[in-house]
Amino acid sequence: MMLEHLSKLQNTQTRRITSWDRSGRNGDFWILEPGESRCIAEIQGPAKLTHLWITQDNPDQDFLRKVSLKIYWDDEEFPSVWTPMGDFFCLGHSMVNSFQSLPFSVSARNDYVFGGEAALNCYLPMPFRHSARIEVHNETEYDHRVYFSVDYETQEDPIPEETAYFHAQFRRENPTVGWAHHIAKDTPLVDQPHLSDRDNYLLLEAEGRGNFIGFNLSVTNLSTYYKLPHKRTWWGEGDEMFFIDGEGWPPSIHGTGSEDALNHAYGMQKNAYLFYGSSLHEEVTGGYQTSYVFYVANPVRFQKSIRASIEHGHGNHLSNDYSSVAYWDQTEPHKPFDLLPPEQGVPLVQGFYFPEGSKTPPTEPVKLTREMEEALQEWEEKYRTRQMPGRY
Repeated sequence: MMLEHLSKLQNTQTRRITSWDRSGRNGDFWILEPGESRCIAEIQGPAKLTHLWITQDNPDQDFLRKVSLKIYWDDEEFPSVWTPMGDFFCLGHSMVNSFQSLPFSVSARNDYVFGGEAALNCYLPMPFRHSARIEVHNETEYDHRVYFSVDYETQEDPIPEETAYFHAQFRRENPTVGWAHHIAKDTPLVDQPHLSDRDNYLLLEAEGRGNFIGFNLSVTNLSTYYKLPHKRTWWGEGDEMFFIDGEGWPPSIHGTGSEDALNHAYGMQKNAYLFYGSSLHEEVTGGYQTSYVFYVANPVRFQKSIRASIEHGHGNHLSNDYSSVAYWDQTEPHKPFDLLPPEQGVPLVQGFYFPEGSKTPPTEPVKLTREMEEALQEWEEKYRTRQMPGRY
């Protein structure tokens, strides 16, 4: 039972670190100046983080991508958690919306607002042996006001040897490199063989022993019909592929489509359930989607390494803006990772053009197979000769 621990007495002490006003007044927040990185909590172990609550405000509508969260365990050099603030809590595109899942929940003052005010909550347990350091970094041009609360439990007994450490990493590809973005997914022309993870969007690549416990995926859907430029086609049909411990093709876990990977079907619905759902839905936002899935009952276990990816369109034929946060527990040390510069993390604005400097480093062009070349040639012959510009 998930709630059994509530009635079990334990040899622990509950503690909380907050931003309360030490003068006794009501200024219960900290101000981070532009460019400032500040430690909001430093805790000695053995202990376990049990709950993070953060709310904040900033005039920059992109601040949920430009303000980042870092967590270091046991005085490590490289953070085990390093993500934009919004994306960590399953809110992509720097947009807020109220939703509820088991690990994360958000209560927004106004839903579907860029840079809106919201209470962000995380309930994932994060045990550590020696120390934990939580930092917030402000890369906006404005003062950033943050309220926070960090709940944790200290204990006298050592952390069991088999206990792994929590990790979270943000990635983005803007845009993904597709080989036939101008052809909609419903035509058989794009139904070409794809028997590798080459050119897939990479969710996670980790080394060590651990458990992959879930991810969120944010997509800015740039795909529209040629006759209905304001109606967006489906961005999915991408299979997830999880390669465990350096295995070759085919992987141990191979999915059947983007919505299936996220535990939905026939597209993504406007649902936010405990283990999976849509925290932002493109039908409401006009093309911005954020979805999440958590392997709470079925973690993906690996002994040496994991490489998790997902196609962008079948066989990676679509070019859309993809970003994600992967969540996993693993032994230390972990493979170091960086965060994109803030100008490469900002979301696409309404209208979906790419602001200067927003694109991620260039990706190698797709190597076309003979079938792909024939499909593109057939599309040219059948549709361009009829003067039907745009998507099929």
